[in-house]
Amino acid sequence: MGEPKLTKLELQIMEALWTRAHVSIREIQETFPERDRPAYTTIQTTVYRLERKKAVRRVKKVGNFHVFEATMTRNAAQRKLIDDLLSLFGGRTQPVMARLIESGRLTLQDVKEAEKTLRKLERMDKSK
Repeated sequence: MGEPKLTKLELQIMEALWTRAHVSIREIQETFPERDRPAYTTIQTTVYRLERKKAVRRVKKVGNFHVFEATMTRNAAQRKLIDDLLSLFGGRTQPVMARLIESGRLTLQDVKEAEKTLRKLERMDKSK
């Protein structure tokens, strides 16, 4: 089926789950800065949506609330976001790379790591 597409709020909630492993809706809500904290019901609705998307699951019930854990990894969510971004550019990476360079966000160390990964993939292709 592939990984589900996540909204900004869903990603913020997932970050709380990735960081803390098992959390209640109230605990998720408390990870947001007080000034910008969504309502409890907003978090609850979004967590239930994530549950339907199979990105989270209930692990236990304590009293009258449930405890949740992430079933989607941070790495899988990042891959999905990058794939979605690239699809906006017809799969072309050059515009994205150009913007990263222009903004100063792409470092020489990033380039060296990318080169190392490309060499590794090239060796794997040759061994097939």
